[in-house]
Amino acid sequence: MKNVFFIPTPIGNLGDITLRAIEIIKNVDFIYAEDTRNTLKLLNHLNIKKTLKSYHKDNEKLLTKQVLEHVNDGDKIGIVSDAGTPCISDPGQFLVKRLIENNIPFEVLPGANAILPALIMSGFDTSSFYFSGFLHHNVNKRKNEISELAREKTTIILFESPHRLKNTLSILLQYFKPPIAVCREITKKFEQMIYINSEKDIENLTLKGEFVIVMDNRTCSGESEEEPDYSEIEKLKKEGFSKRDIVKIMQIFGFKRNKLYKLLNK
Repeated sequence: MKNVFFIPTPIGNLGDITLRAIEIIKNVDFIYAEDTRNTLKLLNHLNIKKTLKSYHKDNEKLLTKQVLEHVNDGDKIGIVSDAGTPCISDPGQFLVKRLIENNIPFEVLPGANAILPALIMSGFDTSSFYFSGFLHHNVNKRKNEISELAREKTTIILFESPHRLKNTLSILLQYFKPPIAVCREITKKFEQMIYINSEKDIENLTLKGEFVIVMDNRTCSGESEEEPDYSEIEKLKKEGFSKRDIVKIMQIFGFKRNKLYKLLNK
């Protein structure tokens, strides 16, 4: 019998919680939450009352012992992060290891995360990808991490905070072929997808909200020697896209910038 449940919670839109997650939240005895204030908002929205306990990166080792004691007493425990899926750039992994070591069964529910929506929205190849979470807060260590990431010949996904975003993107442009996709405020009212091709694009960014960065770094994703399909370009023109935006869109599919501008200036 499973008494520990890792429960994904919405990353922005409160409607993005599964029926099964709601049912389990109703039936657990305690909920360990990364941020009890955020979780309380969700519980109020669902009209559910539960005992909340704080469980974050600074106390998870200490609190894991308490969780195990609850489980031994027969209590049902729910683990939630601030938003999204526990253990993915959020607390919970230490507890998972202890549960496995103690042969305690647990259940991980599928649900909300920012990784897959960003990957799909980017338009890059989805056949495989490498998720690296948050990069190091130290600039030099961050550069080293990015240098290592550049060796991964696949689609790469990162999380980044607003105050480090511009610096991180500047470094990424040194190692990765543009465009770099930046997804902002996924599932929220001001959700936005921005393609970064140059430092000028970085300067124009709005540094507010949650950000996911996606890059296509596959070997096969180099610049195409094929001629772009002019009918596709004409279609984009008719839909009101500017020359600059058309170039950005077509570059995603590997076409060279100079070829695109030649066609656009016919």
